[in-house]
Amino acid sequence: MHQTLALENWHWLLAAIGVFMIGMGKAGLKGMDMLSVTIMAIVFTSKGSTGVVLPLLCLADIAAVWYYKRHVRWEYFFRLIPWMAIGILIGVWAGNQMAELLFRKIMVAIIMITIFLVIIVEFRLKQGVPHHPVFAGTVGLLAGFTTMMGNLAGAFANIYFLAMRTPKNDFIGTTAWIFLCVNLFKLPFQVFVWKNIHISTLTTDLMLVPILAIGFWTGLKCVGILNEQVFRKVVIGLTIVGGVIMLMRN
Repeated sequence: MHQTLALENWHWLLAAIGVFMIGMGKAGLKGMDMLSVTIMAIVFTSKGSTGVVLPLLCLADIAAVWYYKRHVRWEYFFRLIPWMAIGILIGVWAGNQMAELLFRKIMVAIIMITIFLVIIVEFRLKQGVPHHPVFAGTVGLLAGFTTMMGNLAGAFANIYFLAMRTPKNDFIGTTAWIFLCVNLFKLPFQVFVWKNIHISTLTTDLMLVPILAIGFWTGLKCVGILNEQVFRKVVIGLTIVGGVIMLMRN
């Protein structure tokens, strides 16, 4: 029988909390990813956690695409995907050359940029929607780079869709398709280049799948009771809180 990663009981508890948050985030409570990334990095290290989390993200993305399949803004999808692919390739190269300490410092810098951009989007861009291609290209590159470096692209996707004033279900449905494609694209790099995914990580993931499902169901229930304005405030609040917590940890 294949063994899971060697974890203490408290590690399993933290991992379960982190995976529960992943499920909630993929169900539509955007911003949860910052909190779950923090927790999973504590358990598995910053770089190691990317390999543990990625298969779980793919499963949750499939569930989200199925549930929100009628709510997709394909024009936004095609604006971001090419730039995200380029950002991922840059992240693959950079992350493969990088020690854990430097990796964590870059994650801190990314978080600081994210918090700043969230505030800018909400208060400076409130009167207008940024349709310029440079905005989509910049956010896409940053999202692609950060999704490879630490599964943090959700924060930049949040910034984009908040800035575009996207309705709640379209926001969730479009990001579900984007991240399903992006995370599947990342898989071979994690397996063959970074070598972060192997039998032990997959066996560990298998143990956590029921928690992921419970988190996803809980997230659907929560999103269902939020109106558009409250949803927007929740996304902003969770993104900022998650970023601050990650900064404090590092």
